[in-house]
Amino acid sequence: MSKINIRGVFFDNVNMSEALEKSILLTESEGASVIFTPNSEIVQLCIEQSDFCNVINSADMVIPDGAGVLLASKILKTPLKEKVAGVELAQNIIEYCCKSGKKLFLLGSKPETVDENGKIVLSTADAAAEKLKQKYPGLNICGTSDGYFKDNESDAVIEKINSSGADIVFVCLGCPRQEKWIYEFKDRTTASLLIGLGGSLDVFAGRVKRAPDVFVKLNLEWFYRLLKQPQRLGRMMKIPKFLAQTFFNRKKEGE
Repeated sequence: MSKINIRGVFFDNVNMSEALEKSILLTESEGASVIFTPNSEIVQLCIEQSDFCNVINSADMVIPDGAGVLLASKILKTPLKEKVAGVELAQNIIEYCCKSGKKLFLLGSKPETVDENGKIVLSTADAAAEKLKQKYPGLNICGTSDGYFKDNESDAVIEKINSSGADIVFVCLGCPRQEKWIYEFKDRTTASLLIGLGGSLDVFAGRVKRAPDVFVKLNLEWFYRLLKQPQRLGRMMKIPKFLAQTFFNRKKEGE
């Protein structure tokens, strides 16, 4: 599968079915394989931090999870086939786990809490596990762990993953923490595949809703999230910055 260079990040030029096919192959390969799912915000961070760019490019597959990345590929006249949303790839991998018997571990997001009425609120990972088991009978979620651990507690997290016998780990610690954590610790796990998936556990747990289909089809998921979370405006401003720099860099290189 070909790679396309978008501002220093080398994306796999795949559609969803090809991304799933490669994901399945990676679960069968030796050692721990990695998939990262950068959007334009993450690519902009790679531009600003070369060390982080090296982390992203170390993955066995890098998929374009954002309309901004697709637009940048067109600006650069090296168009990617399509956006491959990480949460959608994760859903397809979950279906594969059901059929194949692969064991899945969920890592990340908020821990268990107690509400004002004294009722226990499940961690996001545990809530996601419950919802996914209901939706996908036969799915083997062999373990969960929240993302509120300190760096010096990573050994315990790795031990929990390894003792669970997990084949695949969804790592949802947010960018850039999840990518750096996977890069540092992947070879200490016995899992076959680790995937950085941002806020996907919140979606699987039903605590955050994905954009309606019309927004997804129009590549306007970012706008829906902004409407729901106006505090994201500062982060969203990286998108026009990224696209403007991509356009002017192309013009400069063409001179």
